[in-house]
Formats: sequence, structure tokens, C-alpha cells
Amino acid sequence: MVGPKRHFLPLVLISLAAFIFYTFNHFSLSPAIAESNHRSTFPHPIPTLIHPNFNFVINVLAFNRLASLSRCLRSLAAADYLGDRVHLHLHIDHFASSDNASTVDPKLREARQILEFVDAFDWKFGEKVVHYRTGNVGLQAQWLEAWWPTSDHEFAFVVEDDLELSSLYYEFVKTVILNFYYNASNYSPSIFGVSLQRARFVPGKHGNKIQLDDKTTLFLYQLVGTWGQILFPKPWKEFRLWYDENKAKGNKPFLEGMVSTGWYKKLGERIWTPWFIKFIQSRGYFNIYTNLLHERALSVSHRDAGVNYGKTAGPDSTLVEKRYMDFNILEMQPLSSLKWFDFCFREVHPGKVVTNLEELGWLLHYRQKRDSVFLVNLFGVSDAIARNLLCHFERLNIRNYILMGPPSDSLFDLARRGHPVINVDQFLSSVGLYKLTSEGSNSETIKGILAKIYVIKKCIENKYSTWVMDGNMLLTSDLFSESENPNDDFFVANNFELFYAKSSSSSEKIWVDGFVSQIVAEVESLSGKDTEAHYRLSFVYIVKKLLEQKGARIGKVDESSLATKVGSGNASESFRGDKKLVYWSTEMELDSIRKWFKELNLWSIDNDLSCTAVHDVPVKLAIDYAMAYTMDEVDIVFVGANGVVERGGMINMIGTCQIAIVAKS
Repeated sequence: MVGPKRHFLPLVLISLAAFIFYTFNHFSLSPAIAESNHRSTFPHPIPTLIHPNFNFVINVLAFNRLASLSRCLRSLAAADYLGDRVHLHLHIDHFASSDNASTVDPKLREARQILEFVDAFDWKFGEKVVHYRTGNVGLQAQWLEAWWPTSDHEFAFVVEDDLELSSLYYEFVKTVILNFYYNASNYSPSIFGVSLQRARFVPGKHGNKIQLDDKTTLFLYQLVGTWGQILFPKPWKEFRLWYDENKAKGNKPFLEGMVSTGWYKKLGERIWTPWFIKFIQSRGYFNIYTNLLHERALSVSHRDAGVNYGKTAGPDSTLVEKRYMDFNILEMQPLSSLKWFDFCFREVHPGKVVTNLEELGWLLHYRQKRDSVFLVNLFGVSDAIARNLLCHFERLNIRNYILMGPPSDSLFDLARRGHPVINVDQFLSSVGLYKLTSEGSNSETIKGILAKIYVIKKCIENKYSTWVMDGNMLLTSDLFSESENPNDDFFVANNFELFYAKSSSSSEKIWVDGFVSQIVAEVESLSGKDTEAHYRLSFVYIVKKLLEQKGARIGKVDESSLATKVGSGNASESFRGDKKLVYWSTEMELDSIRKWFKELNLWSIDNDLSCTAVHDVPVKLAIDYAMAYTMDEVDIVFVGANGVVERGGMINMIGTCQIAIVAKS
């Protein structure tokens, strides 16, 4: 039997147009949206533009709380599923074995009551499947074994039995899936799911308080929400395989600076969230959350007595229902306009790939004006060294930095994780210099030099001082004091590629187009020379020589007191705590660098190349920042463990504190 003709041409044209659009945006940001574009630039397959009939599976985790389970299932059955088939899987953990006969019979009766209830429970929206275990496995196994996706189009909603759901929840979830999973313009491989609970917790010790404006209804946050979490298939499979590997090798989900590490040390394998938190931190993934105001949420935990609570604590939020609606819950903002927050609830900006001077200007516009910009050259630098450097930046609270390097998966992955990067190949093409760098054994060195001179010029124009460093350096403390001499506009380290350009009227007069052209000409003259002239093909060598010709004020420093070169001798003897920087030969092997750094306690990444700790703003540094403000313009609020300690003035410095700088009305 011959069916009707299918018209494939419109579908092909739509798919082709979408592919071209995605490919064009893969490397670049439109200047008009550079400050807010969070779209991933890391190559990753987008599922499809055509909405399939995706599968939605509700996994209810139950144990011995019949009243809680009854309330939960009633709320699930009251939801509007829009005519879709939705499957219900009930996972009932077995009671723990006991030699005490007096406790066995009550547990048996309790288990039978739960089984009788779920057997009789009517689920009219799809399949109902009951999994009753033969032994007690606990909360971790309940979560981890609840679901293995059957395809990339199956989504799981994991529900603990003391939750209650809004009748609106599925309408919202389906809208989110269609907008952020199946819509190519809103898709990001960094998103692992959707949480329906109210965000109320910051796991990073001493992290920021969750504060969102009334207009923010959707945002992204790294923390998994265990009180009503929708899981996307690919990230969950990735997590399970990651978990299996780390568990088999005896690794622990330790992440210093996170309260989850304390949970794990106390409860061990009874809980699963420290494992998932560690996985999310290593991958740089995020979760979609709602901000519905007035402590409302689509999923509410009644916090009944159980594994997490010794006694019932009551509902954590107010359930959203239609009669309380004062906004359209189904109105979705584009992904490019949403805010992203890390575990300490600090805002991050994924997807910043700079390809030209205009985009660099947009990026600098949203940097912190009180800080210098660190420009880091990643040519020839391994992923491990780059990630270790970034961990030390976080420890030192260096937030103003830009990474530059050739287009690569690792560079785009850094951008996906929220690190601002410059695609040097496209950047140099935009200023007409790519031909000069396209050939020869020194092409990477030349690219690095040329990109640096244009970035410095843009930074000076935008009133930023700039530290320029190569990837074979590691900061161990702040370099601010090295640039304090008011008479110097530039600072040069002769023996390694460290350079400082101050934001000043005199440096701005020197670093103009003509000076840039001089540097370009010098680089071009050296690029064809023999290997004996190679040492002169150095950013510091060339720039220092031309600055001296201009009569620029160049500061000098005792390099031996500033830095230590690692790679020879005894590490602990050659490195002292007062050294602000270590550096090494670019010829040094990664294994040797790692060995030295571990001996010096400077290796801060694990086997996943992720930081072993999450750092908060140091107290002293926070106060230094605060005092930089004009006191008649702002109030300073210090916050300690017991809340607000003092507003303005002095503070008791015992313990850890946070700082808030509030504009005076």
C-alpha cells in the first residue's frame, strides 16, 4: 500500500538554516549581546530541532512513610498532564533486617500497608510500575539506581515521598524541556536538569546569600535540587559512569570549602548528593531554578522525619497554585538573558569567546574597575596547568582575568565553564594580522605577542591596568604591591614574560596606534631570522626596547625576591612563602611540573582537572575592597556567623565574615 507523498524539502531547508546559524555562532559573539550571551561555545551535538514525543518518567522514592507517600501521590495525580503519557515508577525500599522478633512484625505490617496502598493506587496517565526491594539499600542507592535513560529523549522526575507537587508542575516542566532542550537557540550542554524547589541554600561555606531581583523568574545555579529534580538523560548517564569509576578507584567526593564534604564525612554512603556536587563541579554544569517570590515553589518538601530529619520540620515553601498566580509561569526567557550562579552564588558568565576588539570592549565594560586585568597566554599550555592556575586565581580572589589561546576544545570548554577567553586566530584576523602569523615555526610565539599588544591597548583605553603573563607562571599571592610606585607606568621582569601596564594618561599617550605598528614591524623583522635571533622574539624584550626608545617610565624589581624558578635543586629550599610567583621552562614536562607543585603544595586540581577546593573571598581582601570605596557614598555591612555584626566602622575580626557594600539612598 502506497502512502501519501512526504514533503521533505521544507524540513531540510529549516535544518540547514539552523545548522548554518549554529556554526556561525559557534566561535563568535554578537557585540550587541556580548555581555549577556551564555550560549555554549563548546562543540556538542544539539539533540534536534523537531520536538519528538519524549518520555517522562516519575520516580517516587518511598520507604516507611505511608501518610507522606499518600499525600505525594495524590498531588502527582492531581496535576494536568496535557494529554501526555507519563509513567509512574514507585521504588519502595525494604526495611532493615533485625534479629529482634518484637520489631519484625510491625515492620512487616508497615511494608504490607504501603504495598497494598500503591497496588490499589490508580494512575490513569501511563504505566505504573512498582519496584519493591528485597533488602534495605538506603537513600543513596534509591537515587542512583532509580533510573537509567532508555534514550536521549527520556526525562526523569525524582520525587522523595515527603514532597507535594503543584498541579501546574508538568505544564511548567514540559515548557522548559521544549524551550531549553529541544530549542537549538536555547540549548546548552552545561544544563543537567530542572529543579522545582525554591532555592534557599548555598553549599559553599560562607558563600553569598541568595538574592535575586523580582524580575528574575528563571536562573541557573550549580546546586542539584533534591526536592523535586528533573534530570536530563545525557548528564545523568555521564554522572553514573563517573560515579562508578571514582567509586571503584576508592576516590572520595571531597571538595573543600563545601558543606557537602562535612556531610559525607559524617554520613558516608548514606547520602548521594556529595557525589553529584563533586561531579557537577568537575564538569561545570548548571541546573535551572525558579524564583517565584514570597517563598513559593512548584515542589514543596514537608521535611518529614526520616534520613534527613530526626523529626518533622514542616513545609519549606508555599505551594504554587493557580489561585495564587500573579505572573505567567509558562513565560520563558531566552537562555541568553538568564543569570548563572556557582556554588557560592557568585554570578558567572559562560560563553564569553572574544574574536575582535569590539567584543573585547564589551567584555571589559563589565569587569570590576577597581582591579587590574590579568591577561594569560595559554599557547603551548596543557589543560592541567591552565586549570591549576585558575584554581589559584580563585584562591586569591582574582576575578578580572582573560585567557587567550588558539581555537581548541579545551579553550571553548573553559569558555563554557564561565572563563572569558580570546580566540587568538579570529582576533588577529579581525585586525588584519593573521597572514603574518600563519606560517613558520615561530607562529605561536608571534600570535601571542601580537594579541597581547592589542589587548593592552584596549585595556588602557578602558582605564584598566594590565598584568600580562604566560602560562608557565603561577601566582602564589597578590601582585598588587609590585605596581605601587606612582612614578612608573610599566613594569618588566627581564628573565620571564611578566609585564605590567598601568592605566594612566602618560601610558595612554604612549600605547597608541603608532606604537602598536612599531611593535608589529619589529616582530615582522624578527620572524624570518635564524634561530640565533629567536631569544629576541620575545614580548618582554621587544616591548621594553621600544618603550625605552619612547622614554617611558619603566619600573624595576628584584626578580629573585619576586619569583622562584622551579625545575632544579630542592623545591622546599628554593621556594619560600614570601615568593609571589613561580615559573618554569616551557620545555619542562608536565609530570615534572606536577611533582614540583605537589611538593610545594601548589597542585590544586584532582584527576578530573577540577579544583580540590571552593574558595570564598578572604576577610582581609574583602575589607581592602570595602575601604577602596568612598565612605560617604556607601555603607559597609559585615556579616558573620550570627548574622549582621556591624554596619560600617570597625568589626571584630575573629572568625570568618562576609562583606556587603550597599549604596546609600
